[in-house]
Amino acid sequence: MVLSGKRILLIISGGIAAYKSLDLIRRLRERGASVRPIMTAGAQQFITPLAVGAVAADHVFTDLFSREDEQDVGHIRLARDCDLVLIAPATADLLAKMANGLADDLASTALLATDRPVLVAPAMNPKMWAHPATRRNVETLRKDGIRFVGPMAGEMAESGEAGLGRMAEPLDIVAAAEAVLDSGLKPLLGRKAVVTSGPTHEPIDPVRYIANRSSGRQGHAIAAALSTLGAEVTLVSGPVSIPDPPGVAVVHVERAEEMRDAVLAALPCDIAVMVAAVADWRVASAADQKIKKHPGESIPTLALTENPDILKTVGHHSLRPKLVVGFAAETQDVEANAKLKLERKGADIIVANDVSAETGIMGGARNSVKVISHEGTEQWPDLAKEEVAVRLAALIADRFSSP
Repeated sequence: MVLSGKRILLIISGGIAAYKSLDLIRRLRERGASVRPIMTAGAQQFITPLAVGAVAADHVFTDLFSREDEQDVGHIRLARDCDLVLIAPATADLLAKMANGLADDLASTALLATDRPVLVAPAMNPKMWAHPATRRNVETLRKDGIRFVGPMAGEMAESGEAGLGRMAEPLDIVAAAEAVLDSGLKPLLGRKAVVTSGPTHEPIDPVRYIANRSSGRQGHAIAAALSTLGAEVTLVSGPVSIPDPPGVAVVHVERAEEMRDAVLAALPCDIAVMVAAVADWRVASAADQKIKKHPGESIPTLALTENPDILKTVGHHSLRPKLVVGFAAETQDVEANAKLKLERKGADIIVANDVSAETGIMGGARNSVKVISHEGTEQWPDLAKEEVAVRLAALIADRFSSP
């Protein structure tokens, strides 16, 4: 097990979600991890150090100026003598301190002193999570390499309001911790992967094209997550406005036929993750000149022809990768349509999501997916697309580590 023998420094900050930290500690210890807690002054208003210490079976650290704990520069020892720093819950105040390098208590000082991976589980009122200041702080922390799990949508315990701000459930935090620690082991080292991302643009004439609302964020995040686990990744990207992920070879294309050719050129490989929202149809004969609108003339008719099915081509190819993952963007009967796609396309896994306009997934920053395979269906919670990518990369790595 990934957590067996691992040392977790758990920082509990102030918020009603602090009560979940007791179950989180239990779940971590069930998997063989040791947990050393730090509690902020705010956290102690919701749960007691006595309860946390009893569940963790360890001393609870609360005071930066403790005569007993700081005689050997305790905050530095805490910051370094661990495999992972986990903050659950993380308040808006603590995120702001982290983003700006403030260190006025034991928790923030340990965070500034650590050189270990840091995983954050935010919990706060939806308005606080959506506030521009919090969004800036989160973006800064992401750029600094801080990993996030949650928050989730739901009803707030303290106010009755509903929205994005609930702390992720303990088992989801455990899974994210496993993914972070597993990434340091480079389980996909030596494996080759090809990932497609973004939309395709199918020309109607020199100035118009058929496309969709895909931003490429999910595909780019998956390419980056696979690279983090050691895979040699080729990302075939349609036209997007986001930067290329670091450490990944990127092939830029416009049309579906170009994307297919680039994917086939990347074979043979071990892993194929077909995330791109490829246009199903293209104009049979694109105009060489701009189609002009003239008064009194009838509206031009566009004759369409089918684009290549890249996932199906890869899934049934003579050089088929060992693991083929497809995405199913659906607006109705999501699971049923994804299961049909799993069989028809020759895939091992289909990641299905509801892209109805009201979900905001297409082009948005978050995703809620069902992972469908021949072994069954797993519903993942609403997550940032980067977190979906981390979990999917960990799932792929697990497939290759299994006999």
